[in-house]
Amino acid sequence: MQKQRLLAIIKIMTAELDESRNTAWRAFLTTHATVIELIERELAEAGLPPLSWYDILFALYEAPNHCLRMHELARAVLLTRSQITRLVDRLEAAGLLYRQPCPTDRRGASAAITAEGLATRQKMWPVYAQGISKYFGRHLSDAEVNVVIEAFRRVQTAACEAEESD
Repeated sequence: MQKQRLLAIIKIMTAELDESRNTAWRAFLTTHATVIELIERELAEAGLPPLSWYDILFALYEAPNHCLRMHELARAVLLTRSQITRLVDRLEAAGLLYRQPCPTDRRGASAAITAEGLATRQKMWPVYAQGISKYFGRHLSDAEVNVVIEAFRRVQTAACEAEESD
């Protein structure tokens, strides 16, 4: 009986995922991975840190007072707390950010960008922007850009709503 129920659930779930949507999903994943790899290569060739470092530096650059609690930073760059801790350790060792105790929670810590971190982010941006343009942006018409933006906003909204209901 359990097996029949499970098979029925799987059938319902896969019925909602038609072949074209599955193909679109796989195309999105493959394209994302390929473009990120190309941009990572160009950053390395320019003697710059990896894209994950840029993501951290950008999140801190945009934050009020260029500072975020560690859990906020993890959420901003879509990493787990253990992943963010290791990454922040490397950026701190490179002098691009520093940690400071949280004034309202003695157990918590915040990360703040340094002047060297701000300068590194600025050096990385032209290479990153060129990669976005070369491998992504120039292959889309203005109408396609608008479709992509609208489609991903709907997907993101739905994902956030699902996350909130969990």
